[in-house]
Amino acid sequence: MKQSNKKPSDDEKKKIVCQNRKAKFNYFLLESLEAGIVLKGTEVKSLRDSKGSLEDSFARLEKDELYLYNCHISPYEFGNRNNEDPKRVRKLLLHRGEIERLRGKTEQKGLSLIPVSIYFKGGKAKVELFLAKGKKNYDKRDDVKKREANREIERASRERNK
Repeated sequence: MKQSNKKPSDDEKKKIVCQNRKAKFNYFLLESLEAGIVLKGTEVKSLRDSKGSLEDSFARLEKDELYLYNCHISPYEFGNRNNEDPKRVRKLLLHRGEIERLRGKTEQKGLSLIPVSIYFKGGKAKVELFLAKGKKNYDKRDDVKKREANREIERASRERNK
């Protein structure tokens, strides 16, 4: 058998653990960045079992460091009594220049940092963050109308092609 010389792309190396599915609906996602996450004890094993949730989570800059709030990582079921608090604040790892750039954008433009997914890349846990602007209710209604219109167009084209 021949082995292909192709290297796996970044998407093939990623193992997505959990996602924030409501982020696209609630925010305009503007700019993406990848950050490492500091985990303690059995949190890594729990994440490898896909026992995490990013619902209602956000990131905030405090004293030249970035922290992740409201990220729930369930306690590892085979762990001992020293399991960490599931909702504890977790530190995110970024270069100082990236943190300063984010500070300027979040303070001046009123943007938020929203985590969209947690995944493993090269054996390390990473968080995909987006600079995001919150949507108003009428923006959300417009998105729903567009989605329904596209579905109707797809149905009509399928029926016509039969």
